[in-house]
Amino acid sequence: MNKAFTREQDDEQEDDLPAEQRLPSSGKNYITPQGWQRLKDELYQLVNRERPEVVQVVNWAASNGDRSENGDYLYGKRRLREIDRRIRFLTRRLEAAEVVDPELREATDQIFFSATVEILRGDGAEQTLSIVGVDEIDLTRGRISWISPIARTLIKAREGDTVYFRGPDGDEEIEVLAVRYERLD
Repeated sequence: MNKAFTREQDDEQEDDLPAEQRLPSSGKNYITPQGWQRLKDELYQLVNRERPEVVQVVNWAASNGDRSENGDYLYGKRRLREIDRRIRFLTRRLEAAEVVDPELREATDQIFFSATVEILRGDGAEQTLSIVGVDEIDLTRGRISWISPIARTLIKAREGDTVYFRGPDGDEEIEVLAVRYERLD
């Protein structure tokens, strides 16, 4: 059957993602306002700038004649498919997004989504983690997904609590030193 008449799977790109970036079966996509804006900006860039430029190149390349050996045409068509796939993905993510602003949360010492938490690891190392959406993960900046194992362990704990995390290196005792809700840039 011609590829033009087959429908792509909606979850195709979701299945290509690493496990830590897939949405849970509940379909909720908690995200901070800054993360939501980054996704929206990327979507705008793809739809209004990148895609029109590639379409223009493909049209020019198609007007040159033989398309079977035309590198600009072949690459352009492949790039258009990639852009369209990313647009569909971003659109679905933004539609499912539930924006949670940490600055609007009531003051509490309990850990929920968007909290920035200072912890004392079992080996004596202090670490600062921010619990963010699956599309905002950045381990170099201490940003962990709300569905990650350590975040699930920390959620609902309070300042001063000790929790037990079962990680890949075995069980670890973690003490919650501080909990705050602040803007994440």
